[in-house]
Amino acid sequence: MNRLWLGLALWGTVHPMYYFLSYMKAEGVGLAGLSRAWYVNASTTGLTWDLIIAALSLTVWVIYEVSKTRDGLRLLAIPATFCIGVSCGLPLYLYLRGRRG
Repeated sequence: MNRLWLGLALWGTVHPMYYFLSYMKAEGVGLAGLSRAWYVNASTTGLTWDLIIAALSLTVWVIYEVSKTRDGLRLLAIPATFCIGVSCGLPLYLYLRGRRG
């Protein structure tokens, strides 16, 4: 399973980033324009809030488990989640959680 989690983390990095970079290439680089697009209609707003709530839930879970296990490497999932997305952060966390040694 651990190889699957790592593969999904890599896919969750590359695939969404392709679309983000394509958008920024067409519309200009900057988070302001990209974040405005997240709220362009009810559908995108709902998806945006779905991802925000999932990201916050994952963050709470990571912090809780790290406080119990003292495995600080798992904290890498938090910046991965907020800088790349839940599609990277969640499988990365599951990979880090399942690694041996």
